[in-house]
Amino acid sequence: MIRVLVCDDQPLIRTGFATIIDAQPDMAVVGDCGDGHTAVALARELEPDVVVMDLRMPGLGGIEATAQLAGAGVPHPVKVLVVTTFNLDEYVYESLRAGASGFLLKDAPPAQLLHGIRTVAAGAALLAPEVTRQLVGRYAARIRPTANTPDDMPLSARELEVLCLIANGLSNSEIAATLVISHETVKTYVSRILTKLDLRDRVQAVVYAYRRGLVT
Repeated sequence: MIRVLVCDDQPLIRTGFATIIDAQPDMAVVGDCGDGHTAVALARELEPDVVVMDLRMPGLGGIEATAQLAGAGVPHPVKVLVVTTFNLDEYVYESLRAGASGFLLKDAPPAQLLHGIRTVAAGAALLAPEVTRQLVGRYAARIRPTANTPDDMPLSARELEVLCLIANGLSNSEIAATLVISHETVKTYVSRILTKLDLRDRVQAVVYAYRRGLVT
């Protein structure tokens, strides 16, 4: 059973999410709230598997709450799935840096929300391919590239190629088709990339690629 905490300042959205989630045989909503302070407190008390987090909330916002729950140095990080309104939100990139394991748009169909929760709960990252270029690329100018060059990275030429495709928003299936390799081979490359670069998930891989100027 995947235990979910829903955090959004709009009661109708919280109720809608809870109704969708509770209707699933493998999920249960263990709590809900409308601000970041309560989200942090409830997450530490209830220990959910996934926190569905809005970004714009009164008091402590979703980015700060995410950092307290899943940021660097947090002893027992909680998996956070950000669900936001992209056209209105200017801080999505910061939520990924704060430790979120993925993001979805609020107008995504229910099936995509459920898939996102299951994906994040399983320890994977959710970067919706159809919005990755827009969402992360829009904030690429705000990411200062480091002095590292591809020659400094412990990746093979093929792994570097896969990393760039991930950062450009391609799913594993799309990467497999682009490189004419199997889906399982792509998964192996992704796993190697995360291990070699000491990255937690696919989200961090995208941020890494942008910070090092591999994609623009």
